[in-house]
Amino acid sequence: MKVTRVGARPEEDGRPTLEDVAASAGVSRSTASRALNDDGYVSARSREKVQAAARELGYSPNQAARSLVTRRTGAVAVVLSEPEARLLDDPYRTAVMRAGYRELADVGCQMVLIFSDTREDLDRTVRFLDGGHVDGALVFAPHRTDPLPKALRQLRIPVVYGGQAAGLKRGVHVVDFDNEGGAKLAVAHLVESGHHRIATIAGPQDQSAAIDRLSGWRKTLLDAGLDPADLVEEGDFTLTGGAKAMSNLLARRPDLDAVFVASDMMALGALRTLHSAGRSIPSDVAVVSFDDNATLAPEMDPPLTSVHQDPREQVHAMVETLLAVMDDRDLKPRQRILPVSLTRRASS
Repeated sequence: MKVTRVGARPEEDGRPTLEDVAASAGVSRSTASRALNDDGYVSARSREKVQAAARELGYSPNQAARSLVTRRTGAVAVVLSEPEARLLDDPYRTAVMRAGYRELADVGCQMVLIFSDTREDLDRTVRFLDGGHVDGALVFAPHRTDPLPKALRQLRIPVVYGGQAAGLKRGVHVVDFDNEGGAKLAVAHLVESGHHRIATIAGPQDQSAAIDRLSGWRKTLLDAGLDPADLVEEGDFTLTGGAKAMSNLLARRPDLDAVFVASDMMALGALRTLHSAGRSIPSDVAVVSFDDNATLAPEMDPPLTSVHQDPREQVHAMVETLLAVMDDRDLKPRQRILPVSLTRRASS
């Protein structure tokens, strides 16, 4: 029977130690340590022997001790700069959180989720991120007036932004979708389908994605020789906001024959308003949206044509960028724009 003394150190409680791994592999303790920490100064043969010994013995390195060697915590923050209630009701942000957990787990990192909304949140977030608790941060701060990106400029850890960073035009790593290009795809589809009075429910114009989607709508109409005047209504990326914006558009332009909506959630509200107004979709009014959320777009009545963007693809690229910056802090910042596509369904 194994007896463990109270207060015994981990290596004294029967678990295999680094010395056990080194002895089993026939190498020195320092070589075993370097092999398990992916040090480049270890031969491939020694690394294989050490890793095989660690697997056979069931050795798991002490994270605190490993951190002293690698100077890494094994944790990455995912920072969402929005009110908590809004985040939890937003299917896109929910998908981002899930993608963050999965993508970081796949590379052996623990996700630390941070909501930052108030001034107190901002100060607390900056202190935490600069306190040595995480190795880097993936930040979603969509509002142009958000003070968070500028506050993070002095951090000693690498930061990668999902979407354009408010107030920062250069010197930061950004992964974004082609929002303007996606809007052009959506509106071109409506034009090619024979529609001439194509309205839009735009997102909040303090957010870069919403600004770019509105720009894509306007440019496509002008290129097609169509007049965009009086066909814009701004929403707030919520179901209620989409419903209200659609109602305002119908009151002002009852002759509209199509609408491009800047998000699936607003499109759901718009569809409900159109149904209540007795408009048939798509014969009276065609509807195209942006997001192609798997839990929303295919389930709407009728199923929604939507610009496809995959949150996991964005987060994967952000994690990939973050790991590269962690390995090379002098890596030149760049903006990576991911392509989008149009998923056609019955609404158009």
